[in-house]
Amino acid sequence: MSQAFLLVIQDFRATITFCRPERHNALEILDLDALDAALTDLSIREDVRLLLLKAEGKSFCSGVDLSAIAGRDWRDNPLERVADRLEALPFPTLCVLQGGVYGGGTDLALACDFRLGAEGIRCFVPPAKLGIQYHPHGLKRAVTRLGLGPAKRLFLAAEAFDDAEMLRTHFLDWLVPRDSLQARAEELAQAIVGLAPQAVRGMKQTLNEIAAGLLDERAARDRATASFNTEDAQEGRRAMKEKRPPQFLGR
Repeated sequence: MSQAFLLVIQDFRATITFCRPERHNALEILDLDALDAALTDLSIREDVRLLLLKAEGKSFCSGVDLSAIAGRDWRDNPLERVADRLEALPFPTLCVLQGGVYGGGTDLALACDFRLGAEGIRCFVPPAKLGIQYHPHGLKRAVTRLGLGPAKRLFLAAEAFDDAEMLRTHFLDWLVPRDSLQARAEELAQAIVGLAPQAVRGMKQTLNEIAAGLLDERAARDRATASFNTEDAQEGRRAMKEKRPPQFLGR
C-alpha cells in the first residue's frame, strides 16, 4: 500500500485518507497506481455501500507531484485513470474537503458523487501556468459538474475559487463551518449507508448513464422493475408499516 493514503473498510463503508500533509497530499505516479488498484478492488466488493475520500492537514490534495511530470508519456495518464475509476464505482462516493483542493486533486473531488466542504477552503487548477493541457476526461468532468463557464474560468483563466464560489458553481454540495465538518460527514455517511444498497447502485448507474448520454433505457427499466421483487423492497415496506428504520441486506 502507498504511504500517501490509508484505506479502512468498516461498517459498510470504505474510507480512503490522504496522509502526506507535509507535501499538501501530492501524489506520485506509484501512489496513483496503488490508488487505482485499491479502487479496482473496492469496485467488486458487495459489502461496501459508501466510499469516503478524506485527507489530513491543511490541503485536501494538490494532485500529481510536479517532479513526476517530465519525461513521461502522458497518453496513459494515471491521474485520469484513477479519477475515471473513482467516478465509475458502483456505490456512492463522498469527498470531504477539509482544506484547499488544487490541480489534479480537483478532478478526484469532482469524480465523487458528493462533495462536502469546510468554510475557508479554495480550489485552483494551474496547468495553464505550467504550459500543459489538462486531460480531456477531467475537463469533461468539470463541464458536466460545473458548467462550461465556470470550467473555463478554472482552466483557461486559472481563476481561484473561494468557498462561496465553489458552492455557487456546484463544486460543493454542502459548505459547513470547519468545526462541523466531521459531524456532518458522519451524518451523511450514516444516512447513505442506511439506504437499500441495490436500489442505490442501480439508480447511480442510471443517473451516470443519463449524464454521459449513454442511457440503456431497457436495461435501466429492467433494473427498476426487478427491484420491486427484492428482499430489500419487502423489508422497506415492512419497516414503513411498522414505523421503524429498515435493515437492508442488499438482497
